[in-house]
Amino acid sequence: MAKSRVAVLKTTPETVLKDYERLAELAGMTSALNKTATTIIKDNISWHFPFPSANTTPWQLEGTILALRNSGYANITAVQNKTVVTDAFKGEDLNKYTPLFRKYKIPVLFNFREEDMRWVAYKPKAKMHVLDKIYPEGITIPDYFFGKNIVHLPTVKCHIYTTTTGAMKNAFGGLLNTKRHYTHSWIHRTLVDLLAIQKEIHTGIFAFMDGTTVGNGPGPRTMFPVVKDYILASADQVAIDAVAAKMMGFDPMSLEYIRVAHEDGLGVGDARDIEIVGADISKESWGFHVGNNLASMAGHLTWFGPLKGMQNLLFHTPIVHMFIFASESYHDYYRWPVKDRRVFENWRATTHWGKLFQHYEGTAPVPADTKA
Repeated sequence: MAKSRVAVLKTTPETVLKDYERLAELAGMTSALNKTATTIIKDNISWHFPFPSANTTPWQLEGTILALRNSGYANITAVQNKTVVTDAFKGEDLNKYTPLFRKYKIPVLFNFREEDMRWVAYKPKAKMHVLDKIYPEGITIPDYFFGKNIVHLPTVKCHIYTTTTGAMKNAFGGLLNTKRHYTHSWIHRTLVDLLAIQKEIHTGIFAFMDGTTVGNGPGPRTMFPVVKDYILASADQVAIDAVAAKMMGFDPMSLEYIRVAHEDGLGVGDARDIEIVGADISKESWGFHVGNNLASMAGHLTWFGPLKGMQNLLFHTPIVHMFIFASESYHDYYRWPVKDRRVFENWRATTHWGKLFQHYEGTAPVPADTKA
C-alpha cells in the first residue's frame, strides 16, 4: 500500500490560525477537495459543555474556514447533528462557534431538520461489515451529503468504546440517524462501513485534528485534559487517526477500526507506511489510558457484556429513554456542575489555550498574530 501523508505542527495561540493554513498546504488539502463542489464542515460536539479536548475548538473552526477560503473554496456550509446526550444548539453556542459562523457567513444546516435535508435510502457499493445487518430495513443517510466535500474537525482524545476517537468516528453523527446507538456493540466495524460510504458519496474528504489540548481517560466527555500544542491534518482518515493514536501511546493496528480499515484498503493504519511532515513526533508517546467512569461501566455491561443479548428489549423499545435519562443526568447534572466545570474553569484561567478561549468569548484581547 502506498504511503499516506499526515501533517503535524507544533503551534501557539499567537500563530495557530496561520498554522492551520500551513497545515492544509503540507497535507495537500487542495489535491483532496474539489473546488467546484460545496464543502461541508463537520465539527465535533462530543459534549455541549465546553470541556477542553472534548469538542472542536473555536480556533480549529476558524483556522479551517480561513484555510478553505484562502485556498479558493467559496461555497462552505456547516452541518450539525444531535445525539441522545448532546444538544447541537447549546454546543455551538457554548463552544463559541456561532459568532464564527456569523463572522464568515457560513450557513449552518441540521441533519435532523427536514427543511435542511432528508434521510434517503442508500445501498452501498462496498460490502458492509455490519451496517446492513444492524439496519435490515435499509441504510439511510442525508441527501445533502451527496456530491459534496466533507472536512472533519475532531480532537485528539480517548474514547471508552473505541480506545481513541478522531476523523473516522466524526462521521458517526452526520451519517447515522438518532438510532445510531444500535451500532455500539459493533462500533469499530460501523466506523469502517461509514468510511466506505463516505468514499462513495463525497467529492473529497479531509480532516483537521486539534491536539492543542488533548483528552486522556474515559472520553469522549469526562476526561483529563493535557496541553500538548499539536495540530494535525490529512486526506487519509485512517492515517490521521493512526498517528494520533500513536502519539497518545497506543499501537494503531491494535485498534480494530484502524486495522480493519487498513485491511480494506480505505486508508493506511500502519505507522511504518505513513509519511509525517512538519513536526518531529518520533518521541511522542504519552502513555494515555482510557479507564472507566460510571457511564462507561454501564455501557460496557449493556453493549459488550452479559446484557448484550437483551439489546432489542433495552434499546429498541421505549425502555431506552430510561438509559438516555440516566446518561444525561450523570453527565449534565452531576459531572458538569460537581466536577468538570471546575476542570474547564481551571484550564480557562491557567493555560494559554484557555486564555485564547477567553478571546473567543469576547473577554480577552486577541493574540497579536491571530488577527484574521
